[in-house]
Amino acid sequence: MVCAKKELREKIERLKKEKRVVILAHYYTNAEVQEVADFVGDSLALSQKAASVDADIILFAGVRFMAETAKVLSPEKRVLLPVVEAGCSLADSCDAERLRLMREANPDHIVVSYVNTSVEVKALTDICCTSSNALDIVRALPEGQKILFVPDRNLGSYINKCTGRNMKLWDGACLVHERFSAEKIASLKAQHPKAVVLVHPECRPEVVAMADYAGSTAGILAYCDRPEVEEVIVVTESGILHEMTTRHPGKKFYLVEPDEGTDKCISCYDMKLITLENILTTLEEERPEITIQEDVRQAAEGSIRRMLEMSK
Repeated sequence: MVCAKKELREKIERLKKEKRVVILAHYYTNAEVQEVADFVGDSLALSQKAASVDADIILFAGVRFMAETAKVLSPEKRVLLPVVEAGCSLADSCDAERLRLMREANPDHIVVSYVNTSVEVKALTDICCTSSNALDIVRALPEGQKILFVPDRNLGSYINKCTGRNMKLWDGACLVHERFSAEKIASLKAQHPKAVVLVHPECRPEVVAMADYAGSTAGILAYCDRPEVEEVIVVTESGILHEMTTRHPGKKFYLVEPDEGTDKCISCYDMKLITLENILTTLEEERPEITIQEDVRQAAEGSIRRMLEMSK
């Protein structure tokens, strides 16, 4: 098995060079996938990287909305996604037609959409945001401006609490982060009282309330970089553990078990669909390729560019 994996990695490296391919991998993918990537990060940082790298082809080791965002920002590059079925429960909770109808019913609201949305939803969005910049984006808007926040009710609730806003919230959620329970975290905290609790704001409000720090994937990793942090209860998708332990082999990290099932940790099924095997096949065949209708791409790009301008 070790030899087989080594051979896969060697073939992937060879094809990357021959075809001028850059592999981008999300922190939630399997460790072996992150290890063959040229860049590992969260979704928007990777899409920005896609726009800046010198490559003919971007292979996105992640889920569909991430590859779409890369294509929106890099229309001149080919963007490949190893598994087109790799979706996102949060993005799937908001369809473009329902959003269009809600916009029509609330003409005095502007739409702020989390980046975890389809390209069609981004095309109907005024301003995108990420979990890293959502608070800054909302705070930058006039206080009297009515806002429809799409699609994550948990992130939206967190923003409302932190900013004092009363945004109208779409009723969507990440089914992975919804699985974290306050009871399980309290149990781990009792076992490891010195551990800090680091939580992604896609979790339910009662879980976020237990956090020593709530923030994006990148923010959670940065918190772990603090020299005084020695033990961490990790309240986000389990794939992040690879980056944490790579950076800090001497620190202790504790994953939260789900309430139900036999799983030992909480993982994203769709992220784990990406493997060395299908990465190699995608490099060999140069498909599946992400394509986006140009008028939709341009409209989606506008919502992302407005976010980037506001985040400067």
